[in-house]
Amino acid sequence: MLNAWLKKYLNKTCIERMAGNFTGKIGRTTRVPTEASSYASTMMPGIAMQGISHFTYKIHYRSPSRPGGKTRRLIQRFFSQYITAIFCCAIFFGASASHAEQVVVYSARIEQLIKPMFDVFTKDTGINVKFVTDKEGPLLARLKAEGKNTPADMLITSDAGNLWEAAQEGLLRPVESKTLHANVPAYLRDPQNQWFGLSVRARTIIYNTQKVKPSDLSTYEALAEPQWKGRLCLRTSKKVYNQSLVAMMIAEHGAVRTEEIIKGWVANLAIDPLSDETKAMEFVAAGRCDVTIANSYYYGRLMQKNPALPLAIFWPNQEGSGVHVNISGAGITKYAHNAPAASRLLEFLSSEKAQNLFADVNMEYPVNPRVKPDPAVAAWGTFKQNTINVTTAGELQAEAVKLMDRAGYR
Repeated sequence: MLNAWLKKYLNKTCIERMAGNFTGKIGRTTRVPTEASSYASTMMPGIAMQGISHFTYKIHYRSPSRPGGKTRRLIQRFFSQYITAIFCCAIFFGASASHAEQVVVYSARIEQLIKPMFDVFTKDTGINVKFVTDKEGPLLARLKAEGKNTPADMLITSDAGNLWEAAQEGLLRPVESKTLHANVPAYLRDPQNQWFGLSVRARTIIYNTQKVKPSDLSTYEALAEPQWKGRLCLRTSKKVYNQSLVAMMIAEHGAVRTEEIIKGWVANLAIDPLSDETKAMEFVAAGRCDVTIANSYYYGRLMQKNPALPLAIFWPNQEGSGVHVNISGAGITKYAHNAPAASRLLEFLSSEKAQNLFADVNMEYPVNPRVKPDPAVAAWGTFKQNTINVTTAGELQAEAVKLMDRAGYR
């Protein structure tokens, strides 16, 4: 019975490559006609198995035409067939199981923001999560370059504009999931189901409490008025967060009105646009300017480090469309090797368990409406969100970049 099995399955290479867990081939066991009075010489090259990195086993048949007894040949034949069968089964089924229990993630979110969720997912499901972190641009470029050969099953990145670009480039696939639809509001996910928001960041106004009263503030648009001349700090227009804000303003006001607003912002700048929002808030706290526009979590992180800073959050546009919100989110890659497990991970990341972890470590807002924000974040107060679908940030991004350039916003 064993011989029949060996002839059927082991006269071919058992495995050349399986999920990166081992390298090499298993040599075939070949029997030539008995009248030839010999057996072909064969061997099993070394196999590096996951968890047994230095294990190597070799088998070599001696030709019966050589001096050396018949018993040795029979023992070698019997022993080698069983060993070959055992190792082919172990490697084939073991490697397949390992492949099925692994998800590879490309993430623009840094390790300390995502690893806690991955660890819980692995504990709950037994599915391991391997991840690579990098900036948004390089990750998208890597996915494009790798094409069908990418090891990535999932892309996690910040800003709907980046997710929209990934979908436009054909890097993502649709995911049909009732769980995701239940956990992620419609305006925070792709209408074609290629990506889903996982956390919400509010782009809001930060002001110096010693120089500005809350009653002085109202809307993003009002920061273009003459009363703010020489009092405004902004981050560079080259950052996608500002591009997305302006794109959403185009959707709401049209290009002509939005360009007027951006020109007003530029006229009111106290200093040239800054490289990051933490610097902008530090300049506000130091009195170099009085107000800035920043993502809420940057404010939270800065105040955690120095709670004595004279800074506070103001939620703009509460009598109109609401605060501009954006997301970090994720999608399953087009050429995912393990799409079912990646879908399970995506659903998990939108669940109440994972969303509570997001709220704890990110200082962002949960995308799942059933989950409350971290108490420190909740202390900033509640606010009305702009519910224009965040995919608009990507659709109008190119127009927004051109408009900011025309307005002199560098």
